[in-house]
Amino acid sequence: MLISNGKLFAIGLTLSCGFAAQGMSLAVTTSMDSPVPVGTMIAFSAAVADAPGSNQCYRFRVRRNGGAYRMVRDYGPASTLHWTASDREGAYEMEISARDLDTGDESTTTSLFHFQSLVTSGEPVITPTSNSLVFLYSAPACPTGSRIRVQFRPAGGAHQNTHYKSCTAGSSMNFYLAGLRANTTYSAQHLVDDGFAITPGANLTFTTGDLPPNLYSSTVIVPSAKPNTDPILLGGTLGYNPVASDLSGNVLWYGPWGFTFLTRVEAGGEFWGIVEKPGQDPSQQIVQKFDLLGMTLLETNAARVNEQLTNLGKRNITGFHHEARTLPDGNIAVLAAVEQVLSDVQGPGPVDVVGDMIVVMDKDLNVVWTWDTFDNLDVHRSAVLGEKCPSSGCPPFHLAATANDWTHGNGLQGTADGDILYSTRNQDWLIKISYQNAAGDGHIVWRMGIDGDFQINSDDPFPWFSHQHDPNFQAANPQRLMLFDNGNTRVASMQGNSRGLVLMVDEQNRVVTPVLSADLGVYSAAVGSVQRLRDGNYQFDAGLVQENNTLDAYSIETNPRGEIQYKVRQSTVLYRVFRMTDLYTPN
Repeated sequence: MLISNGKLFAIGLTLSCGFAAQGMSLAVTTSMDSPVPVGTMIAFSAAVADAPGSNQCYRFRVRRNGGAYRMVRDYGPASTLHWTASDREGAYEMEISARDLDTGDESTTTSLFHFQSLVTSGEPVITPTSNSLVFLYSAPACPTGSRIRVQFRPAGGAHQNTHYKSCTAGSSMNFYLAGLRANTTYSAQHLVDDGFAITPGANLTFTTGDLPPNLYSSTVIVPSAKPNTDPILLGGTLGYNPVASDLSGNVLWYGPWGFTFLTRVEAGGEFWGIVEKPGQDPSQQIVQKFDLLGMTLLETNAARVNEQLTNLGKRNITGFHHEARTLPDGNIAVLAAVEQVLSDVQGPGPVDVVGDMIVVMDKDLNVVWTWDTFDNLDVHRSAVLGEKCPSSGCPPFHLAATANDWTHGNGLQGTADGDILYSTRNQDWLIKISYQNAAGDGHIVWRMGIDGDFQINSDDPFPWFSHQHDPNFQAANPQRLMLFDNGNTRVASMQGNSRGLVLMVDEQNRVVTPVLSADLGVYSAAVGSVQRLRDGNYQFDAGLVQENNTLDAYSIETNPRGEIQYKVRQSTVLYRVFRMTDLYTPN
């Protein structure tokens, strides 16, 4: 059985790990003795000695013996990391660094740990994990130059496939199997592709376990006529377990509890999430990439980012919110909150104003580019509907008991020409920013929406989106822009529902032409997402619908004419929803 992990600061007084001195020793203990099988979760715990203070932060990096270190968790207060080698066996070196925030002392040590192959007789092995719907498939070594994946299915059911991995001679190949129904028997076999022929492995069977309690439920209202087109529906809740289900509502996967936002899905069964902890200091505000078991792959916190921002002469952030994703250039973009007290600008006298900063980091979590709303937008243009904090959806803020929720950014996308598309909900705008793969000067290329830089070809009495979520240019047609139009400003002036919008964008002439404006039949005052499916239909997440004293979400598929083809109600609030072919392949 595999094992898994199961004080208020004023702005500017954030945790800093930027000192460099010597004078303390660091020891590391592990929850098990080496060696252990691949996939066994190990707790690496650090403890410092000879340090007069008790205010340390810790960094964890790992490498396969002889390779280069890669960041897992940048400097933060957590002294324990739960980690395993889930890909292949070998000796791994965990490097742990500690810094004392009171004295400036630092120390680094390493722990060498051996993970052994689960393949002992040349035959594949399937091993359960702590997640009742995730199993580890271990295949014997395959020839270098070939590639391998695993195919699995229930009796009489459709095949699912993992992603491919490149073979490594002399090493087993390991895959998490996910996308499984509870209490069901599956068969699985690996397939080795050498470019000329596909060689299957032995056929194995395994049986899944029970579901945990308190997962949200799904009720299908309009069944899908094409249940095998992007057949997995993954919903990211606000603070609870994300859940993937089939289009009939059967649970296929559940993720770790506690993320405020599940922001994006990446290839190979990896996910981005954000943890907000209101009232706690910036070191507790976290952005994390994790795998199908919830293991940390990459993590940093707002305090560590602030150390770098200070060195760059930038404002500090209070925390992360709403967006974290990998950009096309390989860098990582995160939305963060910034605040300032402004006098006689958005109200009489001093007023705390909360804006956004786009923070871009490289793969080692070094800040390489930033963009700040206070430096680039007109602070006199208040939130369209006068939104205030605290309220649902507000990021952490510290300078006053209440604040103006000025911009409330909620989405970022790297565009085909190397810039960034930024969605500011409370300004009713989409803004294209000169990023140019981290070489841009950050100037605003254009603003789209009410009082923006575009004309819209429409006779609709309220043609523009408002309080929108998840704008994305289509990969196959980068002139087509999709978004979920919550419609708050429109609904405040006239009755109506949220809409699914697809817009043809002529950037040169600054003209927008609606291609689809689908009335979704419900009003979602916040959250939401949009996605183009592989057959040309569209998936919309109306993620917060208040009805009958409950808050529910509706996942709604329409055809290109806006006619509803599938509709399911979920008994929770869903920040974003993702339709997927499998849990390894984002659409």
